[in-house]
Amino acid sequence: MIDCKKIWMNGSLVNHDEAKIHVLAHTLHYGSSFFEGIRAYETDKGPAIFRLDEHIERLFASCKIYRTEVPFSREEVKEAIFQVMKANELKSAYIRPLVYRGYNKLGVNPTTCPVEVMVAAWFWGAYLGEEAINSGINAMTSSWRRLAPNTMPTLAKAGGNYLGSQLIKMEALENGYDEGIALDYHGLVSEGSGENLFLVKDKVIYTPTLASSALLGITRDTVITIAKELNYEVREESIPRELLYIADEVFLTGTAAEVTPVASIDKIQIGNGDKPVTKEIQKYYFDVVKGVRILKEEWLTYVK
Repeated sequence: MIDCKKIWMNGSLVNHDEAKIHVLAHTLHYGSSFFEGIRAYETDKGPAIFRLDEHIERLFASCKIYRTEVPFSREEVKEAIFQVMKANELKSAYIRPLVYRGYNKLGVNPTTCPVEVMVAAWFWGAYLGEEAINSGINAMTSSWRRLAPNTMPTLAKAGGNYLGSQLIKMEALENGYDEGIALDYHGLVSEGSGENLFLVKDKVIYTPTLASSALLGITRDTVITIAKELNYEVREESIPRELLYIADEVFLTGTAAEVTPVASIDKIQIGNGDKPVTKEIQKYYFDVVKGVRILKEEWLTYVK
């Protein structure tokens, strides 16, 4: 069970066991929820939330795509995050704001149901395990593909979208892998079940375009910025599956996953096992999120 004593719900802090919704809430039946995963890191100046403004903007953008009016302002949601961090006495945390359709009438049409908001926060270590951060994970190419164009909007971080991610993740675990890599509708590389993907070939860094049904990742953008700062060429391109097998390095990125190397895909070792580019970017990333190195001052929001 998540160690989270207080949760913010619709304007008030409530105890963990009192944070409840009705079983007929629209979100339970039709997946009408929109969320963010945000991390706060312990720094010399106290807890710092990484790229808070960008996460809040993406949350509101996801809601906009689904014609959902958030009943709180961006500043109010940010204040809720601060309250939850303080109430749970967290020095570092994973933060989960969620906008969802509550209970009024049951039916596909969501507009008759109230829009509700909650924010929770708890300590969460490395998403794919501490060993994965150092040694890398073993991944497989999933038989489940990402959504085709004009089916569901993949730029929205919506709860319903993650049913596909669950299938990708469960398939990988059932087959003895740590993670699955999905292809898009055209059979090109998309992303992991909950992470964006990068590969390195001849010291050039590649990542799939957003047209490959990949999420517009904030960690993805951070890594691209860091890579360019380190004078690497970064190309956003369509990536064929077989390029993964002959890449020098592959790594996954995400707020939860941070920067995680991939050791093998479909039981094929990636490169010669060395990960110099991944390690360089990974170290730079952790220095930035922990305030050791300032790349952009506005990326860190300190919890006073």
